[in-house]
Amino acid sequence: MSETHPFLQAFRGSFFGVLRWHQLDELWLRVLMTKQEGWYIYAVGETPPSTPQTDTALETIIHELNILLHREHQEDYCGIVYTDDMQQPRYIKVFDPNHLGSVCGSSGNPPLPGWILSKMQPIDLPAALPQPTNRRHWWQKLFTHAH
Repeated sequence: MSETHPFLQAFRGSFFGVLRWHQLDELWLRVLMTKQEGWYIYAVGETPPSTPQTDTALETIIHELNILLHREHQEDYCGIVYTDDMQQPRYIKVFDPNHLGSVCGSSGNPPLPGWILSKMQPIDLPAALPQPTNRRHWWQKLFTHAH
């Protein structure tokens, strides 16, 4: 995958953290206000969508995603959603509350988000950005030495 692909460049761009739950509510409203412009919703790890969601599907997915985030990230702050622009979002990363690792990237290998909402067609991120395999190598060594 080309390092210059627009989706990958946007993925690596600057993002603002949605720190409070009320900010997330406002962000969802802004997305829904621009739904006719077409939003792709990509569950990272699945086949990237080739067409934007319908308005009805977008509303349903945002509703269900919001329920999941509130239920499984039981904090008084949000902090697991990032957007390129709080007022006119075009790209939103949503991290899975059960697979956070070091989202801020201080580890050098932040986890991929669980979902991406974007106005541009997504690419296969796991293929474009292979995750570290240090544990896999460790596991393979154990098996090699155990025989």
